[in-house]
Amino acid sequence: MSLRYLLPLLLLLSVGYASAEETTIAVAANFTPAAQDLADAFAKETKHRAVLAFGSTGKLYAQITQGAPFDVFLSADAAHPELAETSGLAVPGTRFTYARGRLALWSAEPGLVDGEGQVLSSAWEGRLALANPKTAPYGAAAEQVLQNLNLDQRLATQIVYGDSISQAHQFVATGAARMGFVALSQIIADSSGSRWLVPESFHAPLVQDAVLLTSGANNPAARDFLAFLKGPSGRAIIAAHGYEGAP
Repeated sequence: MSLRYLLPLLLLLSVGYASAEETTIAVAANFTPAAQDLADAFAKETKHRAVLAFGSTGKLYAQITQGAPFDVFLSADAAHPELAETSGLAVPGTRFTYARGRLALWSAEPGLVDGEGQVLSSAWEGRLALANPKTAPYGAAAEQVLQNLNLDQRLATQIVYGDSISQAHQFVATGAARMGFVALSQIIADSSGSRWLVPESFHAPLVQDAVLLTSGANNPAARDFLAFLKGPSGRAIIAAHGYEGAP
């Protein structure tokens, strides 16, 4: 290649890499596998790097209020991003629904959980894992399911709480709990064990919103990440992890 054509190409490449930025994303624990795939695809498509920080929605929000250096907040509910916006912690007009999750009762034991969830009402032994309903929207949804089934008091002594939906899943996966309420996305690629996909009528909808935080207002990578979530590549990855589209 002649120098005439090589110099513009080198200049274009140098500009492309110089414009690559890094953004830090606070991610609800239920969205962990999807976020990891999104970050990989985002890096390939934009050259930006998304650094992911996982935790329960409530704890992540508490960190945001204390000045944690997050640019984007991917919540497991709509309430916390809205609160961030009204509290001046997020950029107005940037909030949107990126996913709608589903709750499942899951056991690592094949045949234990039936397709109607009737096992909960039977005489079974062991622990039932839930995410902390005070900080994790999926834990709050699981608590609503038990209340609607009039089983919250009966099963109270069998419940073990995880700090997040990831820990609730870990309890079941390791046998610390015999079954538990987890995000469908956590087990969608796992054909082992047994599960009940909880009807959405049993709990409040698991609508998950994203928002640009004020600390990331001037970060082009943060804005590009949110745009990527809305785009075809991002939407396809989210759907592949068992999430439904925005309501």
